[in-house]
Amino acid sequence: MKLWKRAVGAVKDKNSIVVVYISRRNSFRNPELEAAIIKATSHDELLVDKRSAQVVFSWIRASPVSLGPLIWALSRRMEKTRSWVVAIKGLMLMHGIFHCKTPVVQMMQRLPFDLSTFSDGHSKPSKTWGFNSIIREYFAFLDQRAAIFLEQDNQNNNNKVEERSLLVQQLLKLEKWQSLLDLLLQIRPRAENMKVRLIMEAMDCVIIEIYDVSGIICNEIAKILLKIYSVTKHEAAMALRVLQMAMKQSEELSLFFAFCKEYGVLNATELPTVTRIPEEDVEELERIMNGVSVPEKTINYKEGFEEMNQMEMTAVVEEDTRGTLRTTITDKWVVFEENDEQQYGFSNETKIVAEDDAGKDHLLLPPVPINNVPVYNPYELPDLISF
Repeated sequence: MKLWKRAVGAVKDKNSIVVVYISRRNSFRNPELEAAIIKATSHDELLVDKRSAQVVFSWIRASPVSLGPLIWALSRRMEKTRSWVVAIKGLMLMHGIFHCKTPVVQMMQRLPFDLSTFSDGHSKPSKTWGFNSIIREYFAFLDQRAAIFLEQDNQNNNNKVEERSLLVQQLLKLEKWQSLLDLLLQIRPRAENMKVRLIMEAMDCVIIEIYDVSGIICNEIAKILLKIYSVTKHEAAMALRVLQMAMKQSEELSLFFAFCKEYGVLNATELPTVTRIPEEDVEELERIMNGVSVPEKTINYKEGFEEMNQMEMTAVVEEDTRGTLRTTITDKWVVFEENDEQQYGFSNETKIVAEDDAGKDHLLLPPVPINNVPVYNPYELPDLISF
């Protein structure tokens, strides 16, 4: 029966490609791109055509105007299909397109097709309910992801001064990231017959995205914790809500990765590092919300971060007077002097320190992983390997 289905699917795909090349061309059609989309979203459950997917990504990177024909062709294929195989491949392809990091892709408001009520029409519901469920969940995440990235891009390009405080804007953005993580944690295989290569490939893509999103959330929470002693009552309420959600999601992440690891998802072998939120910070926010006056005190950020036990040791690279470099591994606080002012900071970044006759100049480089521990950049997501 499966062999018959594969044969029928192969015939459908070949016929679709033939129709593409004999159809009338217009400004919305690109035969080569359409053919690559059909191959990347074929009916073959056992084949993941990575080469065709890369052709689609290359078109978008090389020629942003290709987005129009791509969206038209992919939407048409997704709206017509009743096959869970074609649907999941289309979502994986769309996920990879989002990670092409081209401005035209970031301007997409929502997904150009709707799979929120998808149902496979080639098998009995008792056999396909799990596949239908994961497709609907995957679609919901990608649709929301497009909306969030567009909103953040518009905020970055908007020079208008916001009435809301910078901390409130930061908290609102963090709440959106947490809602996105919630959607990601809903994506999972729920039936025993879903242990197939295609579903495992899709879950690998989901796991990579979870690493990215959880890393962004951890970085943003670390920034917020530095400001909790100078927040208003309204800001304290928002921050408390964010911290409570972070603690809840930390437990959900552990359960999710344990499930995926047991199910056999390759990228779920290691749980992403999640910042532990100090209880005294939560209590401090609760006191501010209740209107309890907080006595002024000197904040020992070093002690706070040590209690969090999440900051890793980093390398401090120094250049001596002979022009040679030496690397010192340290978990101590570092004091930097610049323009006769002292700047304090935990040494969680790689710093190039060079002395000259005029004094000390400092050049900060991006964070680097130490001891194979990934360091997340909240403003740039790594490329997603979609297939």
